[in-house]
Amino acid sequence: MSVDRRRFLAGSAALGIAQAARAASPMGAARGPVQANWPSLVDHYRYPDWFRDAKLGLWAHWGPQSVPEQGDWYGRFMYMQGHPMYEHHLKTYGHPSVSGMKDIQHLWSAAKWDPDALMQRYVKAGAKYFVALACHHDNLDCYDSRYQPWNSLRVGPKRDVVGEWEKVARRAGLKFGVSNHAAHSWHWYQPAYGYDPVGAKKGARYDAYTLRKEDGRGTWWEGLDPRDLYTGRHAVLPDGIDSIAAMNAWHDKHDGQWVETPPPDDPAYVTKWLLRQTDLIDKYKPDLVYFDDYELPFGPVGLEAAADYYNRSIAWHGKIDVVLTGKQLKPNQRFGILQDVERGYTDHLWDEPWQTDTCIGDWFYNVARLNDRSYKTAEDVMQRLADVVSKNGNLLLSIPQPGDGAIDAEEEKILDGMAGWIAINGAAIFGSRPWRRYGEGPTQLAVGMQNEGSAKPFTYADIRFTTNTGALYALFLAPPKGRATIRSLATGREGVVERVTLLGGGTVPHRRDATGLHFDMPPGASGFVPVVRIDGRGLV
Repeated sequence: MSVDRRRFLAGSAALGIAQAARAASPMGAARGPVQANWPSLVDHYRYPDWFRDAKLGLWAHWGPQSVPEQGDWYGRFMYMQGHPMYEHHLKTYGHPSVSGMKDIQHLWSAAKWDPDALMQRYVKAGAKYFVALACHHDNLDCYDSRYQPWNSLRVGPKRDVVGEWEKVARRAGLKFGVSNHAAHSWHWYQPAYGYDPVGAKKGARYDAYTLRKEDGRGTWWEGLDPRDLYTGRHAVLPDGIDSIAAMNAWHDKHDGQWVETPPPDDPAYVTKWLLRQTDLIDKYKPDLVYFDDYELPFGPVGLEAAADYYNRSIAWHGKIDVVLTGKQLKPNQRFGILQDVERGYTDHLWDEPWQTDTCIGDWFYNVARLNDRSYKTAEDVMQRLADVVSKNGNLLLSIPQPGDGAIDAEEEKILDGMAGWIAINGAAIFGSRPWRRYGEGPTQLAVGMQNEGSAKPFTYADIRFTTNTGALYALFLAPPKGRATIRSLATGREGVVERVTLLGGGTVPHRRDATGLHFDMPPGASGFVPVVRIDGRGLV
């Protein structure tokens, strides 16, 4: 069968799933003018002013995979013999044929979680919107879920995590968002149906393969069906694999690909996904929804979810005043939803708003980041914020939390550093708009996702521009030592420079010639990412 034929059939099946979910939902899809297709999304969508003004969001990418403190994708890698997370799990919790991801979820205590105190820190650090993880690939809904029994009110903290975040965020005056990663659970979780290819437990299937609802009698998970958590046998590896290399190769080929298609044998999974998504929107009325997906999940089903969200916003606000993100969008799609660039850069000024999301460490808490001091620093974050905002983007930044919910001392230090910078330089960021060019300097950034590691350090000649209330701001990504030059403001290139002011440091004498605008950076600019305000006729 051709690839196009398979895509057509998958799309047709997904459309039927969306219609079935709509019919099955007690709420039904929200009625309104927005239809479940890209032309309708593009025709009706306008980027909200609140998002364009906000610039900085903080994200609690927090769930049960934070419990082992080993970093990202623990719920997958703990089922892959030879991986460090498998070895950690074996040593700490036991063999995954007995102690699986369901048991890690049970250990998610949130015992030291103080959402009010954290939100106060986030507001001081500059957050104008806050995003809570609603469901990751581990398939636990971190909220009062109507359609997923495996949720945080029944498992782990026994609290409505999203609901508590929502209340404190709104009380603090922030816009509130949720992130949904569950569309990938069905293929991401398949190693849980596997087994050790070598060793004393060779061939013993892991817990997802063997457990049924009746096995929970007398246990903490009595009444829950593991099949609702582990998603079902969509790509179960065959018996007889007898090496770790062969096992990894099988996973890479059969369940290790990032796909947006539904499971081929389980339309009910996608129906349930859509019901969970509309339930999430109905309960918490988020201002932003982050989909961890290329374009939208499950083709027509994702379009159904998008149209439902936009029509609900019209019912709430009288207009579409919300943000829905997707990744790797086609050019026209960027006007129907917002493009998110995960852990990535752009090398140019975008016409439309966009967002990059990143983390000061791993997405899920990794204690090694604390021990080896490998978090992004406050300076790293402010450099990134300046670069993104100058290119018409927003920064969504995750601060990882351990399973108990209390951030560590290094993270507090980073947030305090951000707060100190924002208190002085916030006028260059919040409510700003891009200038005619995003900036100047020798450091070239590559376009794309997941490319942070290849970026070179910024220099004092790397400058970013923003405008706000009639003024031009120049943000130096590294502090100049003594003389500073802005080449974009050479004589004859832009209007008249009348005054240069160092934010937090007063007026600065300046000189302008054919090579640029020159001034000596005062000693008070010794902090990271110093900012000058430039006033004059014709500059903005």
